[in-house]
Amino acid sequence: MVEKNLDFRSDTVTLPTPEMREASYRARLGDDVYRDDPTVNELEALGAEMLGKEAGLFVTSGTQGNAVSILAHTQRGDEIILEERSHIYVNEVGGLAVMGSLMARTIKGEKGWMRPDDIRAAIRADNIHYPRTSLVCVENTHNSAGGIALTPSQMKSNWDVAKEHGLGLHLDGARIFNASVALGLDVKKLAQYSDTIQICLSKGLSAPVGSLVVGSQELVDRARKYRKMLGGGMRQAGIIAAPGIISLTQMVDRLAEDHRNAKTLAKGLKRLGIKVLNDVQTNMAYVDFSPIGWTAEDWNTACAKIGWKSRGRGTTTRLVTHYGIEEEDIESFLDEMAKLVG
Repeated sequence: MVEKNLDFRSDTVTLPTPEMREASYRARLGDDVYRDDPTVNELEALGAEMLGKEAGLFVTSGTQGNAVSILAHTQRGDEIILEERSHIYVNEVGGLAVMGSLMARTIKGEKGWMRPDDIRAAIRADNIHYPRTSLVCVENTHNSAGGIALTPSQMKSNWDVAKEHGLGLHLDGARIFNASVALGLDVKKLAQYSDTIQICLSKGLSAPVGSLVVGSQELVDRARKYRKMLGGGMRQAGIIAAPGIISLTQMVDRLAEDHRNAKTLAKGLKRLGIKVLNDVQTNMAYVDFSPIGWTAEDWNTACAKIGWKSRGRGTTTRLVTHYGIEEEDIESFLDEMAKLVG
């Protein structure tokens, strides 16, 4: 029986499964800073193997994972290339500037994808007046573009430009498994076009906390030292790593349910006169309720009235499906919303 979690705000609100709670209770433990926690070691090895990389690193969050990855690739004063609405650039508190003393060169993407020629044009020439371009950051799925899954050919096009110019490529793969499930591909086919990847365990994969960084042994070793610098050197961390093993072994395939539910939700809201703003490929629907004359307050009040959490702003909101929301819940939500809209 799935514990209900009627909350559209994000897939970060997911609750751990019963198996995850049991795994935490029974986890074998050690001091992870000394590399002595067998559960953390197992999780890191599993993540690396699934993504086709040499090594893994368990971190406290996706933001920390992106931060230590970027630091591992760069030197102070470098410039990195990112899509202009990427999570790293918009939603990570300016960490690349504060912690890395890095400049950001942003590119306007097409549904989250940066055109190779635009990346090429953004790379700095070797000139005493310019910062050194050292890294390209890609996001898949791309959150602000609507949970869009970038294809292997799109990933390869960015990778090829980066490698032509001797640059690293970091993938913010917070929802990379959503992308692989949506595209019907082994995740390795996407992961191969990156040097490092950050993978969130605490979003659609439902672990209570944590992310993984995977990549070459050299880059992961560097990231591990930065993790320690940022206060992420955890001790008996197997208690929180154990659910991550369940995430990777039991929760990936079920992401398809979230994708179906998001599409059902989007179609139902369209029938009510609400505008869907994105191509719903994965577990996100961005909607605009101004066509029915509603404000964010109207939307939020209506959702609360029928027992759901949502966060409208202006006349729009992002609705995210996840573990704890089932098909019957989506149908019930649409039925109740129809009464309020009508």
